[in-house]
Amino acid sequence: MRVRKLYPVPKPFPPAPDLKYPPDVPAFEFSYRGVGESRMILDPLRRKYVKLTPEEWVRQNFVQYLIRDRGCPRGLIAIEKGFLYLGAPCRADVLVADRRGRPLMVTECKAPEIRLTQRTFDQLAHYNRVLKAPFLTVSNGAQHFCCRIDHEALTTTFLDVIPSYEEMLEWSQPE
Repeated sequence: MRVRKLYPVPKPFPPAPDLKYPPDVPAFEFSYRGVGESRMILDPLRRKYVKLTPEEWVRQNFVQYLIRDRGCPRGLIAIEKGFLYLGAPCRADVLVADRRGRPLMVTECKAPEIRLTQRTFDQLAHYNRVLKAPFLTVSNGAQHFCCRIDHEALTTTFLDVIPSYEEMLEWSQPE
């Protein structure tokens, strides 16, 4: 099976908040503990404190955006979901499932200083060979790209907005 190259649209789209790091003015409220290098942020989905890195900041804010603004059910979102790719263990940063537990959207999060490049999309496309999610998203907190994958027609369509959960469900149904 040949993986098609995914090319980013020329501009980021506005609906997701600008998730700047460091978290001086957070997009969403979080519980923290520790200071400096040992600062931790409470991950409400995993129900534990995790090390606050720039990538984790993007991941936590993006998950809250999916829940609060896009209507994704908390119970259908997994963070750092493990799976096997060509026999090697891999982890998807954020996986949103449909109501039957099938992958609906896979998101790759990068730290704000990391540019979103072809390599970022290639990594996500390789993961999606296993997961078969109809929506792929990448974010570094400042830029966000989302595309819809038609696995039968082998087409990729970049979207102007991240769809709501209900739109993703509707758009992922076979016609």
